[in-house]
Amino acid sequence: MKLYWLVIWAGTLFLNPVTADCNITSQTVACEESAKNLFNISLNLYQNVTKLSLKNNKITLEDHDKEILGHFINLTELYLNENNITVLNNNSFYNLKNLITLDISNNCISRVHKAAFAGLNQLSVLNLSYNMIAQLDSDTFTSLESLRVLNLEYNFLKYFHIKSSFKLTKIALAGNPWICSCDLLDLQIWLTASNVTLENESNATCTFPNMEKISIKMAAIQPADCIIENTPLENTVTSTPAVNLRSSVLTALTPNNITGNNGTRAELPLVGKSWTFLAGVLGFVLGTTLLIFTAVKCPAWYHYLISYRHRRLEENDSEMFEHEFSADMSPSPSVSGTSSEEPIVIFEKVHECRDEEDGFIEDKYIDIYVNEER
Repeated sequence: MKLYWLVIWAGTLFLNPVTADCNITSQTVACEESAKNLFNISLNLYQNVTKLSLKNNKITLEDHDKEILGHFINLTELYLNENNITVLNNNSFYNLKNLITLDISNNCISRVHKAAFAGLNQLSVLNLSYNMIAQLDSDTFTSLESLRVLNLEYNFLKYFHIKSSFKLTKIALAGNPWICSCDLLDLQIWLTASNVTLENESNATCTFPNMEKISIKMAAIQPADCIIENTPLENTVTSTPAVNLRSSVLTALTPNNITGNNGTRAELPLVGKSWTFLAGVLGFVLGTTLLIFTAVKCPAWYHYLISYRHRRLEENDSEMFEHEFSADMSPSPSVSGTSSEEPIVIFEKVHECRDEEDGFIEDKYIDIYVNEER
């Protein structure tokens, strides 16, 4: 049986010769692959390696690298610091169930997925320092039941929501731009209530709301001021639009109210909504002014447009009017071939045929008497 495994081991070495510097003892197989300008994790490693150092390379921990790491099921220590890792995707170390120490410091990690450390049931030490992590989900470390030491120094963390069930003996949080507000209250309560040791506490200080070197563990965050976060928004502000606008502006201008007048983030949206409210008021005023102006000027415009229905006659229009009028007054039909002056003559004759009235009543008796005297 021993001969069988010896043959398999010899065949594996022949097909995949080990080029790494490995130190083999009775209990450990430590391989050193540091500073070799590697872009991917090498396949030429002992399958039963227990300690693997890949620091100071250019590894990005893509899918290909995760598959290779999955073969090293006996790994207890893995050092991937000083590489080019930017994202820790889900199940990045899914098959390393015996891993105890994981060092991923000094990379460019900006995002850590919720299940990035899934399967690491034995992980005790995790180093994520000197990265670019700005946010961590509270459930990221929930599955790490054996975790005792966590290093998050020198990242971009402002808040860190942590559950009370999280059990650690040491935590390092220095070098982050912590904002000591209600979002940091649960971390502060956890640091005070648990037996965890906050390493380098003098550098784990608040950068806001004041620039004083106050430890996040000792910052004055009142739990009573954060209870309002659970109340409805309608109960925290009045219904008057002007008061809402004023309170939102004051909230934006007051440094201590960056997370709300009472330390919460509930009133932050009012700062953005004030511009919408102001635009609505301006639109309403302009619309009302336009309607009033239209109502006042509408009668004047109406008469102005009606007056244009009676236009002045031009020279050609006057001749046409006389022609049409004479044609209507003529008793006989017009004869073709007549000159253009005939309608005017007929018009004059019609007037000449009518007796002029002098205002006196005609009496035949008076006329007969005057003739007899003559």
